[in-house]
Amino acid sequence: MPKEQLTREETIQKRRDFAPKLMELNDEVLFGDIWERPGLSKRDRSLITVATLVALYRTNELPFHLVRARENGISKDELVELFTHLAFYAGWPSAMTAVNIAMEVLAEME
Repeated sequence: MPKEQLTREETIQKRRDFAPKLMELNDEVLFGDIWERPGLSKRDRSLITVATLVALYRTNELPFHLVRARENGISKDELVELFTHLAFYAGWPSAMTAVNIAMEVLAEME
């Protein structure tokens, strides 16, 4: 049986129902405090986050942060350059997987 496709909002609500404190910390600390600190731009934070997710092969979180990166002003060409650069530091499989995920995510955004 195929896995049920949930909207982003439905997924977030399921997480809230299952782990309310974790989601509270996610919203208030991570996205409410850390992402809002003035020391780095949101664009820079997105580059750092995407690079880290690719390097650590965190493919479940990558689609959300690719969308966020585009919203924060990172172009498709910059993402491609990031993946190319990371292939030599984080490994070819990690970079190629990120490219495959990015192709799907960016196609959905168009």
